[in-house]
Amino acid sequence: MPRLSLTMWLSITALGNVGVMIPLALAVAAWLGIGYPRRYVFGWLALLGGACGLVFLSKIAFLGWGVGLRGWDFTGISGHAMVATAVLPVALFVALLPARGAIRASGVAFGMVAGVVVGVSRVLLHAHSVSEVVAGCALGAAVAVAFARLAWRAEAGRIAPAPVAASLAVVAITLHGIPVPTQQWITQIALELSGHERPFVRARWKAGHYDAPIRRTEAPAPYRAAA
Repeated sequence: MPRLSLTMWLSITALGNVGVMIPLALAVAAWLGIGYPRRYVFGWLALLGGACGLVFLSKIAFLGWGVGLRGWDFTGISGHAMVATAVLPVALFVALLPARGAIRASGVAFGMVAGVVVGVSRVLLHAHSVSEVVAGCALGAAVAVAFARLAWRAEAGRIAPAPVAASLAVVAITLHGIPVPTQQWITQIALELSGHERPFVRARWKAGHYDAPIRRTEAPAPYRAAA
C-alpha cells in the first residue's frame, strides 16, 4: 500500500460516506429502472437495504447495550467499507452492462478494490478496527456479487455506457466531501431505544469496564394541589 498523505486518506474515506454512496446507489437504481426490467431495481435495493440494516443493527447493539466482540475489537460493521464495497462495483457493473462479460467482471473487480481501499482508510484513520472493516468489506462484496449474478444475463437496454458512467461520476464528485452526521443519528436512536443517557464507548468497553451508561430517569410529575 503506497504511503499517502493524511489529506489523501481523508479524501478516500469521504468517498465511502453514505452521503455519497446512497445517492450513487439510487442513481444506479434509476438507470436500471430506465433501461432494464424492474426486478433488477428491486433486487438491487433489497440487497443493499438488507446490508444497511445489518450495519445499523450492529452499531445500535453496541452503542445502546455494549454488544460486541471484545477479543476482536468489534463494535459494529463498518458502514463506509460496506457501502463502498457494495455500491462501487455495482455502479461500474451497471455502466458496463452492454459490454462483454470480461469487461463487466473487470469493472466489478476494480470497484471492489476501490471499496477495500476505502475500508483501509477507516483503519488508518482509527475510525474502525480491522475486524470491523473486514466485516464491512465482506458484506459489501457479498451484495455486489449477488447482484452481479442476478443481473449478469440482463439484455442490454437502450442505454449506452457513456451517459451512465458520466452521470454516476457527477453524483460522486458533486457530493464528495459533504458531511452527513450518520453516527450522531445512530447514537441518538440507540440512546432512545436503550433508555441510556450516554452511549457505550469503545475505550472503556475494550478495557473491560462493563458498567452500563446511566439510565434516564423520568422527571417527576408536576405537583397538583387537591381541588
